[in-house]
Amino acid sequence: MDSLTPFSDKLILASGSPRRKEILASVGWPFEAITAGIDETQQAGEKPLDYVQRLAREKAEAVADKLESGLVLGADTTVVVGDQLLGQPVEDDDARRMLKLLSGKWHEVLTGVALVKVGGQTLVDYERTRVRFVEMSEAEIDWYVSTGEPQGKAGAYAIQGKAALFIEQIEGDYFNIVGLPIRLVYKMSDML
Repeated sequence: MDSLTPFSDKLILASGSPRRKEILASVGWPFEAITAGIDETQQAGEKPLDYVQRLAREKAEAVADKLESGLVLGADTTVVVGDQLLGQPVEDDDARRMLKLLSGKWHEVLTGVALVKVGGQTLVDYERTRVRFVEMSEAEIDWYVSTGEPQGKAGAYAIQGKAALFIEQIEGDYFNIVGLPIRLVYKMSDML
C-alpha cells in the first residue's frame, strides 16, 4: 500500500495552513486545500474549548457548502495560558507579550477538529496538549521574535522550529501543538 487513505471520499482541508498540509502529506493522505475565509473573532464569554470547536466546524461547513461531494476537514488551534487565549500575534511586540506569558509556565494547546461529509454527517471533537516552556530571558525572547518564526503561529511559537530550544516538557499529542492532531482525525474518520 503506497498511502494510507482512510477516507472513502475525497478529503478537502478547509485551511491554508502550511503546517496542516505538511502533516497530512507526511502520513500520505491525499487532499486538496481550500481556505474557508471565516470570521475568527471570539464571541463574548466564549470558552476557549467552545471557540476552537466552533471555528473548526464553521471552517469545514463553509467549504462544504461550496462542494457537491467530499469530506471536509476543518481545524482551529489556540494556546491558553491561565485564563488568556493566545491566537496569532499581530506584530512583534504582541509576540513578545505572549512569549513572556508562556515563559516558565505550563499552557494548553487546544485544537478543534471537524469532519463534514458533504450532504451528510458532521463530527466535531478536540485535542488538548499541555506544554511547558523554560524560563526565557529577555535576550532569548528578542532573538526568537527577530527570527520571524512567531508570526502566524498560535501562542507566537512553532514547536517544530526554533522554539524547540525553549520547550521543557509536553504532555499529549505533539502534532496537536504543530496544528493538526492527526491521530484524532484518523479516529474520527472511522466514525463516518
